[in-house]
Amino acid sequence: MAKGFILCADDFALTDGVSRAILDLLERGKLTATGAMTNRPHWRRLAPELAVFAGEADLGLHLNLTCAAPLSAMPRLAPGGALPKLKEVARAASMSPAARAEIATEIACQLDAFEDALGRRPDFVDGHQHVHVLPGVRRALLDALARRYPAGALYVRDPADRLAAIRARGVAVGKALVIAGLAAGFRSAALKRGLRVNRGFSGVAPFDPQRDFAADLARFLIEPGPRHLVMCHPGFVDDELATLDPVVAPRPVEHAAIAAFVPPPGLPLRRFATLED
Repeated sequence: MAKGFILCADDFALTDGVSRAILDLLERGKLTATGAMTNRPHWRRLAPELAVFAGEADLGLHLNLTCAAPLSAMPRLAPGGALPKLKEVARAASMSPAARAEIATEIACQLDAFEDALGRRPDFVDGHQHVHVLPGVRRALLDALARRYPAGALYVRDPADRLAAIRARGVAVGKALVIAGLAAGFRSAALKRGLRVNRGFSGVAPFDPQRDFAADLARFLIEPGPRHLVMCHPGFVDDELATLDPVVAPRPVEHAAIAAFVPPPGLPLRRFATLED
């Protein structure tokens, strides 16, 4: 049975506005995790403000291989200095040894950037657009984490859940099923390397600003797993956001709903370690 759930905001450091919204929710105690995009220029400046919440929330790496510029040279995957779309990353990672080598180097650089700014390892790792579970990416990531950190030192996000739970929630069902299919085998591969993994996942949304996100947030807690993780994408809109990410208008809607959110009785907000068996 679920003892509670993690509410994780993706995309810290994507823009200043997104980061300010996440910091606001952390200050209010409305989030228990956030993942940082350490290849973004805002990361180094904002990291000290995020560090204040170490021990109160899980602070992790939001691996980014599809937005803006990489930290390392990637002549095969990003020859013009800009990371490609998700489909190109998936294709190149599955077919090109050179691309996989570049991805491995970039993973190390983004982990280094996290550690250099916060002086500590991440509590978890996940991926922007779930890029971390792609074949050709997952092995490089999981191997890197197993080499760098002691067994059990951090967790990775499994963005899959049971078919029955996804259907029961009734939110972006097709999209959630595609992501779950993409993540097939990820959990077992992580566990074999001594990495911890969430059990239960939701938060896949249609990103429609006209939807009632507060109602969706309640639906995300239907049939929660024993270590359930809900992702979200709050943010304040700034000029930079529209040039980087297709998810713009729904972000302030999510921020407002999360700020007003009260967890249901018996299902409190928790950090990952407090949900473990």
